Amino acid sequence: MKKTSIKLLAVLMVLTLIVAGCGSKNDNNSASSGSGSASGNNSAGEAGGNGSGKSGIVLTEPGSMKVSEEKVTLKVMVGAKIEGDYNTNWFTQWLEEQTNVHVEWEVVPKDSMKEKLNLALASGDYPDVIMNMKINLTQQQLYGSQGIFLPLNELIEEHGVETKKALAAIEDKDQYYALDGNIYSLPSFNDCYHCNRDQKLWIYKPWLDKLNLEMPQTTEQLYEVLKAFKEQDPNGNGKADEIPYAGAVKDWHSSVHNFLMNAFIFTDTKNQFKFTYLQDGQVDIIVNKPEFKEGLTYMRKLYQEGLIAPETFTQKREQLRQLGDGKGDPILGAFPSGWMASATYLDGESGRWLEYVTVPALEGPNGTRYAGFGPYSGIIHGDFIITDKAKHPEVAMRWGDNFFREDVMLRALYGKEGEHWRYAQDGEKGINGEPAKYVILERSKPEENIIWDQSMPSVRTAEFRLGEGITEPETNLEYILYHESKNNYDPYVPDKSMILPPLLFSKEQSSELLDLQTTLDNYMEEMIAKFIIGQANIEAEWDAYLKTLDNMKLERYLGILQEAYDSRY
Repeated sequence: MKKTSIKLLAVLMVLTLIVAGCGSKNDNNSASSGSGSASGNNSAGEAGGNGSGKSGIVLTEPGSMKVSEEKVTLKVMVGAKIEGDYNTNWFTQWLEEQTNVHVEWEVVPKDSMKEKLNLALASGDYPDVIMNMKINLTQQQLYGSQGIFLPLNELIEEHGVETKKALAAIEDKDQYYALDGNIYSLPSFNDCYHCNRDQKLWIYKPWLDKLNLEMPQTTEQLYEVLKAFKEQDPNGNGKADEIPYAGAVKDWHSSVHNFLMNAFIFTDTKNQFKFTYLQDGQVDIIVNKPEFKEGLTYMRKLYQEGLIAPETFTQKREQLRQLGDGKGDPILGAFPSGWMASATYLDGESGRWLEYVTVPALEGPNGTRYAGFGPYSGIIHGDFIITDKAKHPEVAMRWGDNFFREDVMLRALYGKEGEHWRYAQDGEKGINGEPAKYVILERSKPEENIIWDQSMPSVRTAEFRLGEGITEPETNLEYILYHESKNNYDPYVPDKSMILPPLLFSKEQSSELLDLQTTLDNYMEEMIAKFIIGQANIEAEWDAYLKTLDNMKLERYLGILQEAYDSRY
């Protein structure tokens, strides 16, 4: 292993904190852009389609699912996505039968993925293919420049029949290319409509109905509704046990401010660089703006009047679920989250998961009304990388190319055709009302070890995701989330030009940015909580808060983001 890799190990272990993306300003959007060699230094030789190269491997024609005429073995490191054994997994065995490629697995537990990856790369003990390890573009470019990760441009052009189709279906395909014009990983893309609009607020509709309350549309109306939940005994048990509003930490947009602040100023918490946004091409941040202060003042009022549960700032999902779906009378009025399962149990005995509905994006006192929006959140990096250890990189490429076939994707995600899923029939409708593509018959159980889930690269376009045939819309989670998002949030998403896209940083920028971001993120979250619960006085201590942000080099932090943005866009 090169000495430079070892020197950079400490930096690399934290680079995963940095959102990485986007190619250069050159025309790097086609699969054939760049000049990187596809074979790699340690390749045993080229193998052409329908013929034998110097390696003796006979490949089938590109686009065929069967990769080679003889059994070939690949060594693959995979970030564990399933509970069962990859060797005995049904999809693994089916895929080997179809491709004639046998895999020797090195399975890495989810909680040690970053550590294992960096140690493997530093020691030189890594396999032919690295899969589902979420290697960001900064790391890809670094190891690509050292020849450890192979550029895939020519491999895609020659062997990537399905990969080229997949890239063509992605609007922001340039996000997968490094600054040198190379693409080092097969793309993964999940165009999840409701995930891109996931800063939601859920409210217990039976309480609205019982108290004859309208769905709130403004921050003032929400205040009145929460106050009624607290004071008018909506669960009817004669006890003052109702909790109007509660959230959680480290869950899916369950922090108290994620939803509410969008009524005062656009608040992007999906971006790795929290609270940042673009204004006419300039990177800025909301945490020092008067509108942000006004939003905190509103939340302080809710907390001060007992409308926000104190546990919101310390509890996690399981504790929130005890409030939303515990035994006995319902006690939770509203909670922020990307889905109802942060505070309820899907298909739970109480059925409460179906009784919470979304509150639309709220209008603030100055007419501001935004919904959270993440147009880049479906872009996933580093799910399939071919290393210089691969003796037959063209075989690895052909094997990986198969993952973009729709029938392969359906089997990997759902299981056996005819048992777990089937193709849709004429007249069947998908989630969005358009003709369906497939119907899920029965979800496989983890202990059956049928599927790979999302262990491999895949391109799940909106057309594919929304093409799920719906037979029981009232209880179909994807159907519910899509329509809640479409009706209550999509009308209020900001223009895409306001969203800071993924950025790519130099080693020097990454090193400087890490300390700045960690310090600022921790301080901002700390002060949001203190201002809301009253440990810090918003009026009396606001100027000191702003001065502390300046002392923490907020201006330099934004300057680095601006430099990275200007060099890419």
